[in-house]
Amino acid sequence: MQVNVNPEGGVPKLPVAEAYLSVFGVHGDLQRDSMFHGGPFRAVSLFSLELIDALRAEGHPIAPGTTGENLTVSGLDWERLALGDRLRAGGEVWLELTDYAAPCATIAESFVHWNVTRIAQYVRPGWSRLYAAVLQEGVVRPGDEVEWQPRPPRGWPEPDAD
Repeated sequence: MQVNVNPEGGVPKLPVAEAYLSVFGVHGDLQRDSMFHGGPFRAVSLFSLELIDALRAEGHPIAPGTTGENLTVSGLDWERLALGDRLRAGGEVWLELTDYAAPCATIAESFVHWNVTRIAQYVRPGWSRLYAAVLQEGVVRPGDEVEWQPRPPRGWPEPDAD
């Protein structure tokens, strides 16, 4: 739905026409706190447009990018997503969900009474933003299809060594 970056770091992340996703993160985006954001296992942050809309309906002043997500996606059953699941974005990018993004004071202005725990996984399972590792790099654009592949019960097969 929307690709978001902030070249100065922090929030809000602003919409762009496209971005290159690499194992090191989203080109053109900066994280101010590398202890909790970024790196190969938190290269991309994702959030659901449907949850943003539901939060708006509750009165929260949230919008795509205001909670720091790089990809605002639509059409996925967000509550069913689990760590280890994979997403294909556009024609070339593959992501693997690695962690739930813990809310912090930086995104407080997106919530009534600064209630950031409204999207905390430990408080409201299925409402958290998600982090992903980039398995296959490439360009993503608003409107790209995002396909969900649940993690197989025995895990993903090891890649063939050539």
